[in-house]
Amino acid sequence: MKRLVVGPFNRVEGDLELTLDIEEGRVASARVAAPLYRGFEQILVGRPAADALSIAPRICGICSVSQSMAAAAGLRALTGVKPPPNGELAANIAHAAENIADHLTHFYIFFMPDFARDLYAGESWFGPVQARFKSISGAAAGEALPARARLLHVMGLIAGKWPHSLAFQPGGVTRALDLGEKMRLIGVFGEFRVFLEKALFAAPLEKVVEISTPEALAAFSEGQGDFAAFLRLGESLKLRELGRIALPLLSFGAYESAAGHLFSPGIFDPAMGEARALADAGIAEDADFSFLRETSRDPALAINTPDMAREGAYSWAKAPRLEGSPAETGAVARQAVHGNPLVRALITENGSTNVFVRVVARVMEIARLTLAAEAWARAIRLNESFCETPPPLLRGEAVGQASAVGRVEAARGALGHWISVEKGVIQRYQIIAPTTWNFSPRDAEGTPGPLEQALEGVKVGEAGAKSPAIQHVVRSFDPCMVCTAH
Repeated sequence: MKRLVVGPFNRVEGDLELTLDIEEGRVASARVAAPLYRGFEQILVGRPAADALSIAPRICGICSVSQSMAAAAGLRALTGVKPPPNGELAANIAHAAENIADHLTHFYIFFMPDFARDLYAGESWFGPVQARFKSISGAAAGEALPARARLLHVMGLIAGKWPHSLAFQPGGVTRALDLGEKMRLIGVFGEFRVFLEKALFAAPLEKVVEISTPEALAAFSEGQGDFAAFLRLGESLKLRELGRIALPLLSFGAYESAAGHLFSPGIFDPAMGEARALADAGIAEDADFSFLRETSRDPALAINTPDMAREGAYSWAKAPRLEGSPAETGAVARQAVHGNPLVRALITENGSTNVFVRVVARVMEIARLTLAAEAWARAIRLNESFCETPPPLLRGEAVGQASAVGRVEAARGALGHWISVEKGVIQRYQIIAPTTWNFSPRDAEGTPGPLEQALEGVKVGEAGAKSPAIQHVVRSFDPCMVCTAH
C-alpha cells in the first residue's frame, strides 16, 4: 500500500489537504484535513449579540451574505422580530445573487478547467473543451466573470457593498429601494439572463427548468451551450460512476418568507428514494479526530477550545452527524429534498449521489434562482417598510438567558449558527458550515465523512496525486474551507 498526500489544492477557498492510501491503483481509504484554524466562534463569545451581524459575515469573502443571513436568522429566533415583506424579498434577492454567483464561479472557474488538462489530450472532445474552459486563456471565463460582476451589482443596490455588508438584520434590510433602483435591479437580472440563455444554457430559462427526466436531460445535451458540453463530458467520462455515496441528504430550507420556503427543509434518503422532516435534536458534532477539545456534542452547548496535542486528530473541522450518520449537503440535497424530479431520478437510478448529479443540480439551480429573483424584484412594493425596529436585545438592553438556531442554505448547503445569549452578551456561538458536513473527518465510531467515503475506490492509476478523478470528486462538492474550521 502506498500513501499519497495531496495538497494544497488550487481553485479552492481556503486550505485543504488529503491523505490517500492507494492499493492496486485505487484509493483504499482517505483522510480529509482542514489544516487552518480560524476561531470566529471564540471571537464572538463575550460580545454584544448584535456584533454577530458584523463579525460572522467576515468568516468568508465569497459566501458572506449566507453567514449574515444565518446570524440574522439566529437573532430573529431569539427576539421574535418579523421582517416586513419587502425586507424578506430584498434579503432573498441578495442571498440568491450571491449563491448564483458562487454556482457560476464553481462551474466556470473551479470545475470545468480540470477537463482542459493535458491528461485528457487524447480525447476526441479535448480541443474545443480546452479552448473554451482552460484556466486563464479559455474563452468561457472572459464571458462568465463579467456577467458575474454585473450580477453582484445587486449587492450595491440592496446592501451598499459586498462582501461583509451590515445591511442584513433580523428585522429585514436597512436600505429601502426607490423606483429607479427597483428598475435597475430588474435590469441586472434581465442582463444576466441574456448571458445564461446565450452561453451557459443556449436556451430560455423557462425551458431549462422544465427538464424533469434523465431522457430530457440527454436530449438537452445534444444542443449548444456550456451546460450541454458538460453533459456530454459527463457521459463520456462516466461521471455518474465517480464519487458515489448514499448518505442522507440534508437541507435546512432556502429563501424563507411568509409564504414558506422556495426550497423545502428536510432529509432525503438516496437508498430509499424518500424524504422526511428534519428533527431539531438530530444534529450533533463529534471531535474525536479534530484539534478541538470536545465539551459537548450538542452544538447549542459546545465551546470550541484548540487542542493541538489530541492523539489521532488530523483536522480542525469537527465531524457533524445527522441522527448518528454523516450527511451530504449542497444543491443536490436542496433539490432532492424539495422534490425536483430530475435530481431525484438521477439519484435513485443508482441509489447514490455522484459527481455528475452534484454538478447538474448546481447548474440547474442557477436557472431556478434567476427566475425566482426576477419575480422577487418585481414584487417589491415601493414606499413600504424594508426593516422592523431592532428589539431590545439588539439595542443593548439587558435581558435574560436565551438560545436559538439560525438555519439557512448557503450555495454549498446547510449552514447553521447556534447562539446562546445572557443579558445581551454572547455566551456560546457554534457554526456548522456546509463544508464542515461534506469534508468532515472521522467520528468516534471511525466512520469516514462524506468526501472521505466518496474518494474510496477512485482509480488514480499512474497519475497518482495528479489524477483528474481526485480533482473531479473534490470539486464536485465545491469546498469552502475557510467556513469550515472555527
